[in-house]
Amino acid sequence: MGTFKIEGGYQLKGAITPQGAKNEALQILCAVLLTPERVTITNIPDIVDVNKLIDLLGNLGVKIQKNGKGSYTFQADDINLKYLESEQFKQDGRGLRGSIMIVGPLLARFGRGYIPKPGGDKIGRRRLDTHFEGFIRLGAKFRYNREDYFYGVEADKLKGTYMLLDEASVTGTANIVMAAVLAEGTTTIYNAACEPYLQQLCKMLNRMGAKISGVGSNLLTIEGVDSLGGTDHRMLPDMIEIGSWIGLAAMTKSELTIKNVSWDDLGQIPDVFQKLGITVERKGDDIYIPAHKDGYEIQNYIDGSILTVADAPWPGFTPDLLSIVLVVCTQARGSVLVHQKMFESRLFFVDKLIDMGAKIILCDPHRATVIGHDFKSQLKATTMVSPDIRAGISLLIAALSAKGTSTIHNIEQIDRGYENIDERLRAIGARIVRV
Repeated sequence: MGTFKIEGGYQLKGAITPQGAKNEALQILCAVLLTPERVTITNIPDIVDVNKLIDLLGNLGVKIQKNGKGSYTFQADDINLKYLESEQFKQDGRGLRGSIMIVGPLLARFGRGYIPKPGGDKIGRRRLDTHFEGFIRLGAKFRYNREDYFYGVEADKLKGTYMLLDEASVTGTANIVMAAVLAEGTTTIYNAACEPYLQQLCKMLNRMGAKISGVGSNLLTIEGVDSLGGTDHRMLPDMIEIGSWIGLAAMTKSELTIKNVSWDDLGQIPDVFQKLGITVERKGDDIYIPAHKDGYEIQNYIDGSILTVADAPWPGFTPDLLSIVLVVCTQARGSVLVHQKMFESRLFFVDKLIDMGAKIILCDPHRATVIGHDFKSQLKATTMVSPDIRAGISLLIAALSAKGTSTIHNIEQIDRGYENIDERLRAIGARIVRV
């Protein structure tokens, strides 16, 4: 189990460039299975979860060529479907939440797709019903082996249909879209997710020859085609990492420039941090955060009531940044209610922050009230264990602002979502060592 030693309480300074988007990568990489032609993808983040998926594709028979940092060419012209029935696949698939998204492309192109119950963060229940209900509506037969926790869908030919999704699931929408592009006839998906990463997937599929309209809305129409071709695709910067760096700058009173953020794809992220009193300046396609020497003050609503920051499907605020918001508010002037609607275990890391001296009341599994210190009382260094990716980075930000030397164990969780984070933080002045 890896460990970070962090000496906190120091200001950082400089520029940092966000990695490619993890959540986009897990969709885009699976889409290479839809064509026998070459697909080149750039700005792929070098992180554990993405590398696991690339390895899984290689085991499935995809030819993989690394062209340089973050650039790969994939060709799925000789897929080994027998791998899907192997013990090795059961082991590989369980270790990665994103593995669920190979099912749609495999079902569309080869008539069958299998997956063991995927792993991932321990942040609460993450059901797969939306995925499989969509496949069933397209004409697939579903089976589930309860002993092995093994899911399967099979179909001679998928047929387009109308469907109203029970939730605007990003991965569910992506999986169904990838299945529907090769289905016979027209598929209409209402209550579809419309996150920028899903828009990226749809634009890529259209370049490959798919016919998807309504991209960016919650109503997608897909006219099935017989086959797809190759393409080139560049991934967006990771909006969750961008939000993480905004929070880091505020908590450490640091002057930071976040480079090439694709501002127009950030949605409400800059606005939410501005409501917390953080100055977020747009300079071209960069974000500039000045040093907040006098701290930052949370805005109340116009009637004077306490601000609530809650997650919602896009264009609402992403749930992946609520952990960051919660940490940032521990040193703000004022109070805030953080409402995490989606996952019932994501806020359970707050006990670590309370140990560091933060004033947080965990109201229930979904809500926490944070009373800011206004930097009048510094967080205290402690020893922690990272429970998941986003809690891990939040604890790391807390440690960088705290007085003394903190230790974070189980940093493999952070490595799953953040590329070479210790090296990149040292480059802007952080005192962090990987043990």
